[in-house]
Amino acid sequence: MAAWQWLLLGFGVVLVVYAAVLAGLLLAGRRRDARELATFIPDCMVLFRALLRDPRVPARRKVLLAALVAYLAMPIDLVPDFIPVAGQLDDAIIVALVLRSMLRSAGLALLREHWRGPERSLNAVLRLAGHPA
Repeated sequence: MAAWQWLLLGFGVVLVVYAAVLAGLLLAGRRRDARELATFIPDCMVLFRALLRDPRVPARRKVLLAALVAYLAMPIDLVPDFIPVAGQLDDAIIVALVLRSMLRSAGLALLREHWRGPERSLNAVLRLAGHPA
């Protein structure tokens, strides 16, 4: 199989699992949690894009953030995503390290300013970065 076919297959599997988790939350009567999970990734992408465009973010941190976005978009990871838990854990660890770096250089106020999602989701992002929410 060609690389683009593997990429498409991997994307499809992730999408099916994501949809199954959302459906499970809806069936369990947890609409709010399902809505927050459904918008979490787009909210993070909006945050990353806004931080890249903000002149208050140091250039070194922008390079780090751009590298994070490129890494997350690449089909090849340090630990392949098809390995349960560990495949997603490496992505989460790298996101946490970059967010921690952003918090140290840009500050909490800047992240809060650019976050467009629910406050509860921002608190999860901050906890992931090692900051008390």
